[in-house]
Amino acid sequence: MALSVSVVVLLAIVTLLLLRSGQLRIGHAVVTALLGFYLAQTGIAPAIHRMVASCATALSNLAT
Repeated sequence: MALSVSVVVLLAIVTLLLLRSGQLRIGHAVVTALLGFYLAQTGIAPAIHRMVASCATALSNLAT
């Protein structure tokens, strides 16, 4: 659970930085957020979760 919260916070920070720099418009951010919510309700959500978890594991193994 802590990993998913960390990923959400990281993605929110990146989105805010893109919005502030003018590289991402409000409409794009809304569409991207809606896509994320809809993807979370599909059958591909477990595969995405496993991919993110394995990437996080690989990164933590590199750090040690």
